[in-house]
Amino acid sequence: MNKDTSHINSLENEAIYIMREVAAQFEKPVLLFSGGKDSITLVRLAVKAFYPAKIPFPLMHIDTGHNFPETIEFRDRLVKELGLELIVRNVQDSIDQGKVKEETGRYSSRNQLQTTTLLDAIEEFKFDACIGGARRDEEKARAKERIFSVRDDFGQWDEKNQRPELFDMLNGNIELGQNVRVFPISNWTELDVWSYIEKENIEIPSIYFAHKRKVFLRDGMIWSAEDGVVYRDEHEEVIEELVRFRTVGDMSCTAAVLSDAVSISKVVQEIRESTISERGARIDDKRSEAAMEKRKQQGYF
Repeated sequence: MNKDTSHINSLENEAIYIMREVAAQFEKPVLLFSGGKDSITLVRLAVKAFYPAKIPFPLMHIDTGHNFPETIEFRDRLVKELGLELIVRNVQDSIDQGKVKEETGRYSSRNQLQTTTLLDAIEEFKFDACIGGARRDEEKARAKERIFSVRDDFGQWDEKNQRPELFDMLNGNIELGQNVRVFPISNWTELDVWSYIEKENIEIPSIYFAHKRKVFLRDGMIWSAEDGVVYRDEHEEVIEELVRFRTVGDMSCTAAVLSDAVSISKVVQEIRESTISERGARIDDKRSEAAMEKRKQQGYF
């Protein structure tokens, strides 16, 4: 067994252990699923953790309504093939109910609006643990998270008041009203995720591979020009480029990168050679230096 394989196997074993601890320590867990590579990896890990039984908790997608069609098609097909329960809650409903206000203008996005929809869904189903695919290498606010990260009864995160995690002992004790966000792949990197996808031959949405797409340029980033979701000024010319997406949020917060990587092996090679971080393609992180930390404090995943 080579060093890379041993490393990936070790990460897999840790994540499977965390999944099983969630099932053992919590009454109503849920796996937050976006249709992106990290949540797809979580599903594979959960399948392995509980095989031959089915995954003992549902998947939930907080749908902004501005997702890439390829992602939604993949989501629905995956849950059907695996026979999983999928809960979908829509940001549009939160807008219609007057709980959040639709942003307008050049940098409008529904990404921040997801927080209200997520917290309402947690309350609706009384979930006490929400499993997600955040990783410490993605962004500095996420680097502060524990694997079991407690949220208060308002769904908020206090980065200054976190439990110590000693060795592999995970403390799931919570008070009434609290819930825990769980990050089984917290110690993985983007390259680890792709190496695992390659090793396991996991199918992922086509959006992750190089393809011709209508885009436009703004602020040195490549924005999607399809479906009319993203606001575009008249002078911002639509062009067609060979691009792929390194991270998949919705259209309004995810930039593309120029690429000719049409297979998993080529994506892995491209990431190995990249000098730009994965979150460098997240438009919503550009709002402020502490954008992610502020969203997490308010209840964002």
